[in-house]
Amino acid sequence: MIGLPANTRVWIVAGHTDMRKGFDGLAAMVQGALSENPFSGHVFVFRGRRGDILKVLWFDGQGLLLLCKRLERGRFVWPQAASGGVSLTSAQLSMLLEGIDWRMPARTHRPDLAA
Repeated sequence: MIGLPANTRVWIVAGHTDMRKGFDGLAAMVQGALSENPFSGHVFVFRGRRGDILKVLWFDGQGLLLLCKRLERGRFVWPQAASGGVSLTSAQLSMLLEGIDWRMPARTHRPDLAA
């Protein structure tokens, strides 16, 4: 994943999105669904109806980036809300892009008592 500046917020656009949309269509969704500025430098994530494709829209200061990822197996974990947005941390975004359940990741090891 591209390193994001420290003050960058990550927004999941709830519901499903027509994955045929490009830069302009997704930017219009950001303005309409979230009432946010797509040129703010924040990251906006969209999921298709089947749940196996994500698109990420980000303005890096020079232009819009549109990233797309398709899982070969499984589905991306998505909030149940039909509209609006959900804010994520950059770590949660990394988990989401890896196909990991970002809502409640499980630790693989619990430390023992020190004493």
